[in-house]
Formats: sequence, structure tokens, C-alpha cells
Amino acid sequence: MATALSSNAAFFQQLKKYYLFYTGGFVSFVIILAILEQMGLPPRIIGYVFLAATIALYAGIGIMSKTADVSEYYVAGRRVPALFNGMATGADWMSAASFIGMAGTLYLTGYDGLAFVMGWTGGYVLVALFLAPYLRKFGQFTIPDFLGARYGGNLPRTIGVVAAIICSFTYVIAQIYGVGIITSRFTGLSFGVGVYAGLAGILVCSFLGGMRAVTWTQVAQYIILIFAYMIPVVWLSVNITGNPIPQIAYGQALQGVTAKEKELNDPTTVLGAAEASVRALHKEKAAEWGGKLKALNEAVTSGNGAAFLAEQKALVQAKLDELKAAPEPDAKKITTAEEDLKAFPANVAALKAKWVKAEKGAKAKSGPIAAHAEPFSGKGAEKKLLKENPAATPEEIAKAKAEDEKASNSKRNNFIALVLCLMVGTASLPHILMRYYTTPSVRDARKSVFWSLFFIFLLYFTAPALAVLAKYEVYHHLVGSSFAALPAWVSNWQAVDATLMKIVDMNKDGLIQLAEITIGGDLIVLATPEIAGLPYVISGLVAAGGLAAALSTADGLLLTIANALSHDVYYKMIDPSASTLRRLSVSKALLLVVAVLAAYVTSLKPGDILFLVGAAFSLAASAFFPALVLGVFWKRANHLGAVIGMLAGLGLCMYYMYMTYDFFGVNAPLWFDIKPISAGIFGMSAGFLGVIVGSLVSPAPSKEVQALVDHVRYPSLTGDINTNAA
Repeated sequence: MATALSSNAAFFQQLKKYYLFYTGGFVSFVIILAILEQMGLPPRIIGYVFLAATIALYAGIGIMSKTADVSEYYVAGRRVPALFNGMATGADWMSAASFIGMAGTLYLTGYDGLAFVMGWTGGYVLVALFLAPYLRKFGQFTIPDFLGARYGGNLPRTIGVVAAIICSFTYVIAQIYGVGIITSRFTGLSFGVGVYAGLAGILVCSFLGGMRAVTWTQVAQYIILIFAYMIPVVWLSVNITGNPIPQIAYGQALQGVTAKEKELNDPTTVLGAAEASVRALHKEKAAEWGGKLKALNEAVTSGNGAAFLAEQKALVQAKLDELKAAPEPDAKKITTAEEDLKAFPANVAALKAKWVKAEKGAKAKSGPIAAHAEPFSGKGAEKKLLKENPAATPEEIAKAKAEDEKASNSKRNNFIALVLCLMVGTASLPHILMRYYTTPSVRDARKSVFWSLFFIFLLYFTAPALAVLAKYEVYHHLVGSSFAALPAWVSNWQAVDATLMKIVDMNKDGLIQLAEITIGGDLIVLATPEIAGLPYVISGLVAAGGLAAALSTADGLLLTIANALSHDVYYKMIDPSASTLRRLSVSKALLLVVAVLAAYVTSLKPGDILFLVGAAFSLAASAFFPALVLGVFWKRANHLGAVIGMLAGLGLCMYYMYMTYDFFGVNAPLWFDIKPISAGIFGMSAGFLGVIVGSLVSPAPSKEVQALVDHVRYPSLTGDINTNAA
């Protein structure tokens, strides 16, 4: 024992030296690039250098960490110190959604976006209390391993594998989507090419060394991403408030945002009057889309849906032909029309989903600006009524108040539901729980959760400040400016993706109004250096940080899928006598197949990053949490209960998402007005009910299984690694 502790201490000191040297080298690399930029190095070259250098770095770590040892490949030899496992978990956790999407969501939704901060940080409390130490004491390789041993037979294991693949695949699509956005913006590659270029970076990290390579790569990636996140927001904070601590400057910037919101909502001011004119145009657009939807529904009801679809596509084709036949063809308009024709929905359901989304967008921009700091604000129906009709009757006022209260309650309920789904999903995601199999002991697993939360906190504590500072810049320096003097960052991002950045002069006054701006949440962090007027090298640094966040999470997710298939399906169920070489070969082959499939699906742009990530959390909470927690804390939970609980939870969650999410085109009514991203609230309930009822109507598990529960429930803080965990 003393020799092992001494060896671990020496290993820890060695790692500290390596990563301190690495950090110094990375800072020097950024400084050198900044000097070269001042000497005239083109921005495009800087983008390529950052992309190539970071991927080469990760590839180098992957090559140096290659291994043919099963324990090293699956759980990094169970010798990762708590501090470094916390950093690796932080990087694994800091997905594209956290790094790219978190501040963007707070920018777009204000107070309501805090649900993500609360849910994702609070989830680690559940990890520490309910799962991490117990799963570490169990000492296997994967989550389906625990389900198979705890509940007996291959059926719980198989359901666990299917659920892990569904959750992880949904999540990894969001990461690769983020990679595509970053590489296309900072290298000039198309989105599709950028996706596959990023895929190469993902594979080199995990292909050769499995969890061992992924762990040490993720530590390096965390160092890059936290530097990349903090530098621009500190600079922006100094520019706006003179305070280098953005978390303290947050209050001052928020006051400026709130004052500007009031001005823009007041039609008696110059800016407010211009905003009102644009909102009126959006209201007309919403009515136009509503008319189209009505015509579509009538066509479907009368059995003429296919003919209506063909007619609408013909209109798009006619517009394209007209543009091409013009005396002076506009190349930009022709390209846009060609893209519209290419992306035209293939069926009536998809067309309806597209039009519903357009109508919602127009309606959202036709109303007053929602206050950033106001929790669960209503529709403003009462204010609008009294402004338009000061002599409104008490009945009309009461009706308007009821509308506001209903909207406010809906927001509050969705906020609570989302926080719960994200917390429970955090404690259920296989790629996160697998990280606690890599520590030397149960004590280290507990410490590792603390360090994980600390490293995650550094970014999450900064995201709300970044959102407000970026909004301050847009409100005070972009809104009211001239279209003739459009900032370079706007045109740069419009060229990447019109859904991320688009400004149209709707009222033809030559000035930019807030209601004319479309900003995607995925843009805010990546565009912050440009918004703040920082050197391009900082934009490259942020891109490298976003790439590190996306790649680190994608590594863990792809490894989770490949390991579930190779270890839990191939080795545990198909060929238990397979050699080590064959097991690892199967895992690597599956890793490649899954990665290419994920990249292909991502190229179709199936949804925004934040929804995909939120969906993964709801799916994980529904499929795993009831079976895992009751498996640890309730001896009576058995095989039938686990099967029913996991199938019911996962099935109900997927059904609700399919029926209510716009992408699928069904648009069924919401249950209790809960949005599809929080479908886990229903799946979780069904999962607990299924495990409890199924267990009570069938025989109790064997004494051996109940003894296993006792063994897992009382972890030894000094270690007790399961040497038979193969």
C-alpha cells in the first residue's frame, strides 16, 4: 500500500511538471502569433495555424498514449489523480453547448437561461451524493456493466447499451455541429468540409489510446478552453466598465442594458419609434405566415397536400427563374434562391414545421423587448391593452392579466422542469459517470467530483457576465448605427450562416433596429473578440477553445458508444473468449463507424446545439437515473423492474420529443405546457414508477445480488479496486 501511494504521488508530481510546461508553451505560442499578426500575418493563416496546431497537439498526445492494455484503454489504468480527473471531467463536460451555447442562451433568454447554469452545476451534487463513489466501488468499465451485474441477465445490459448509444449519439451530433461552425468561420472551409476536418481531430485523440489518451488530451484541452473563454470577456469588461473582473462588472453592464431596453420599448423616443415600425412589419409577416399555414392545413384536410407542396415548390422555382432572367442578374439573390430551392421541404409535415417556426419567429419580434433581468415575464398583454385602449373595461383588463399570468406560470414551470432534467441528466450521462471509474480509489472519486465542479464553475460563473456584456455592446453600438457602416464582424458571420447572423433593413430607413437583427446563440462567444475589437489572434484563440470543448466531449461520447458496443455487446454477449487484441480492434473499428455516421447526420443540421444537448440530458435522466439510483439504494429493485423502468422512461421521453419538437413536423399539443427539451420530466416519472411496480410484482433479487448492493453502498475510502473488473 505504501509503495502504491508513493508511486501515485510521484506520478502526480510528474504530471504537474508536464502540464505547467505545456501551459507556458501554449501562452508563448499565442504571444508569437499575436506578434506575427502585427507584422502582417493574414487572419486566414492564423485560423489555419490554430486549427492545425491544436489538432496536431491532440494527435501527439493520442499517439504518445497509445496502449494495447484493456484496463488502460477502457479506464486509463484507474490511476488518474483526482485533480487531473477533475480537469478532464471539466473538459469532457465543457461541450460545445457550454462553451459556445451557454452565454448565447443567456443572451437570448436572460433570466430564464439560468436554468442551464443551475441544472448543470447542481447535477454534480447528485453525482457526488448518489452515484460516483458507488459506481467506483463497483469497479467495472461501463454503465451497462453495472446494470447487467446488478439486475442480472443480458436484457438490462442491452437496454443500457441502446440508451447509452441514443443519449451519446444525440449529444455528439451537437459537438460535431459546433466543430463545423468553428472550422468554417475561422478557416473559410464549407460547413460540411469543416465537420469532417474536425472529425479527424476527434479520432486521433481516442483511436489509439482509448480512455488513457482521451484523459490526458482532455486535461490539455481544458487549459486551452478556459484561457480562451476568460481573455475576451475580461477585455470586454475593461472596455465597457473599466473593471477587469467581469463577474463584478456584470451589475454595471446590466444597468446599461436595462436602461436601453426601456428606451427601445418607448415609442416616444427616436430609437423606440423606429423599433415600433419594424415590429409592425413583423406583425404583418406573422399574419402572412399564419395565412399560409391556414391554406396548408385546408389543403391537407381536403387531401390535396401533395399538390399544395408541389405548387409551393414551383413558386420558389419561378422566383429563381425570374432572377436569372433579369437584365442585370443579382448573383447573391440567385445563390440564396438556389439554396432555398435545394432546402425546400420534402414533405408536407416538414413544410408545416418550417412555416410554424417562421410564424413563431415573426411573432416573437413583433412584441416588446423582454427584460433581461425579469424572471418569468408575461406577454405584456395588460400593458399593451392599456396603451392601445386607455378606456378598456375591467373585463378586458382581467382577461389581459390572465394571459400574462398564464405565460408567467408556463415559463416558471418550464424553468423548474429544465433545471430538474439537467440535474438528473448530469448524474446519468454515461460518458461523465465513466470518468469516475478512472480514479485510483473511492476517496479519489469523491475528490474528483469536487475538482470537476470547481473547474466547471470557473466558466459557468463567467457566462452570465459575458452574455450581458455582449448585449450591452449590441444595444449601444450596433442598434441605431448605419447599414452603410456595418461592422466587419457582422458581415463575416452572415457569410458563415444566415441563421447565426442576419440583418435586414425592413423599414428601409438605413439604420439598424434591434428587431431587424437575428443573432443565433451559438455566435455570441465565438464573435466576442470581434465585437470587442480584439486582435484576430484572440478570435483564433477562442475558436481553439471552442474546438477543444467540442472535441473533448466528442471524444468521451464516441468512446462511450464504441465501448458499449465492443465491451458490453461483443465481449460480454457475443464472444466472451475474445482476445485483448480482438476486443480493442472491434472497439476502434466501431469508433470509426460511429464517428463517420455522426458527421453525416450533423451535416444535415438536425437542430440547434442547445436543444440537442438538452435532449440528451432528458433521455439520460429517463433511461438511467431511476435504475441506477434504485439499484444502489433499494435492494428490492430487480430484473423486471429495471427492464420496465428503463423502457418506459426512455420510450415516453422519446415519444414526447417526437410529437412536440418542431423539427419532426408533428406539432402535437404540449403536456402541461412543458417544452420538448424537458421531456425527461415525464420519462423520469415513468422510469421510477416502472422500476418500483415491476420490482414489487416479481420476486426479490438473489442474496448474492443483495450482497453486491451492500458492497457497493458502503465504499471503503481507502480504495478497494475490483481486480476482476474485466
